[in-house]
Amino acid sequence: MYIALKKDWKNLDIKIKKKNEAFLHITTEASIEQELSEHFCFYVPGYKFMPAYKNRMWDGKIRLFDMRKKVLYTGLFEYLKEFAELRNYTITVEEDAFYGRPDEDLNHDIDAFLSEIRLSVNKEGITPRDYQLTALSLLLNKSRSLLLSPTASGKSLIIYLALRYYLEFYDNDVLIVVPTTSLVEQMYSDFADYSEFDSWNAQTECHRIYAGKEKYNFRERVTITTWQSIYKEKHEWFQRYGMVIGDEAHNFKAKSLTAILEKCTEAKFRIGTTGTLDGTQTHQLVLEGLFGPVHKVTTTKELIDRSALANLDIKVLLLKYKDDICKMVAKSKYQEEVDFIVKYEPRNNFIANLATDLKGNTLVLFQFVEKHGKPLHDILKTKIEKGRKLFYVSGETDVDTRESIREITETQENAIIVASMGTFSTGINIRRLHNIIFASPSKSQIRVLQSIGRGLRKTKDGMDTKVFDIADDLHWKSKKNYTLNHAAVRIKIYAKEKFNYEIHEVPL
Repeated sequence: MYIALKKDWKNLDIKIKKKNEAFLHITTEASIEQELSEHFCFYVPGYKFMPAYKNRMWDGKIRLFDMRKKVLYTGLFEYLKEFAELRNYTITVEEDAFYGRPDEDLNHDIDAFLSEIRLSVNKEGITPRDYQLTALSLLLNKSRSLLLSPTASGKSLIIYLALRYYLEFYDNDVLIVVPTTSLVEQMYSDFADYSEFDSWNAQTECHRIYAGKEKYNFRERVTITTWQSIYKEKHEWFQRYGMVIGDEAHNFKAKSLTAILEKCTEAKFRIGTTGTLDGTQTHQLVLEGLFGPVHKVTTTKELIDRSALANLDIKVLLLKYKDDICKMVAKSKYQEEVDFIVKYEPRNNFIANLATDLKGNTLVLFQFVEKHGKPLHDILKTKIEKGRKLFYVSGETDVDTRESIREITETQENAIIVASMGTFSTGINIRRLHNIIFASPSKSQIRVLQSIGRGLRKTKDGMDTKVFDIADDLHWKSKKNYTLNHAAVRIKIYAKEKFNYEIHEVPL
């Protein structure tokens, strides 16, 4: 039974009160505390291979209920209610004089606010889509939410509208945390684009932090930063923020993410965004605890069907190798197989020829810089037509150069970008991208879907987005090779997302 508010504690099993915006304080019997500890815990992926587990210093689990401090993440309040109801425990919620209640609904007049904002993209006025407005209303009235929304669905516009509303009606500042320096600049440029015809000015309102930028003496109300730049800062540094936003939250390392969000004790408004929760580094319970319950904004297929995104055509190019090569690779371990594939000259020549034959701007994504990315770029330099733009981007490329490449590409017709997945699979928006080539084997759902999302923004020329998934069939007799199995995982992802795909066998 869930009791909204009751003063008499004697006959109650669980008593809940907000300690701050990050944590609930729970008072209950020792036996129920033990149940809570076991209920709100999970095994860390790969725990069996970690030294602490191997040395028997740790059982491989993360427990979200702290039995010593008697606290649980505020975002897990709904899960706590379910826990109590399933066991017929009675709970009561006390209202804190300063932090209020964990289940309060706020009442915001979003329509009146939106009528006063002029939004634009590429110097053209825009109107938010219905699903964006639904998400905005939810996160402002519930004050916390983990938005599950695919690449190219307009997450940055939802974030922009949320922070604009907060700045208008609340006194504290806004902290936006992203995983890469490129995303800091991307977010900033998006805000500048949205406010082109509005009185709000991104340059005077937003401060950016990464790699040596000022962390302490700034007056701007919006801070956009990488998590790497601030996670070691002390608790006091975070007290100015009343809204915290974690963009691409699945890419944060668990310890760093919790270090930041736990220190944001005054941030009543908490927004996390992610394209998918499957296979994330940070467990879903942690993300929901830090930000709030999951809200599915929309799906890529729905946006394509509504013509909000470009049509998607996926071609799985299954490279067939000669028997003597398959027999040789069959004895290899996983890393040895991958090393062979990315260094195999006929395969790299095939990828380079494919990239140069395609019409439109083409993104070639690789995973390994020295042994694959640079060699591919070198081969393309020998094959590309004179006057055609060719770019190379990896973690070694500075932020300003990446941003200039992105801007130049949007003015080109047939540019080729050879880019590492780490730099271009997340957050980089190129509005004129027609082809994507997966040059490296991968089975990560997040990486695959986000890479596809790079090319789904509609272009004025109306061209469809083509994805060329390079798969490698090196099976010998009944033994399937590792990367062939990875290709099967990717195909399952395409089927699950209801994408159109074809498989073509290509003798190599």
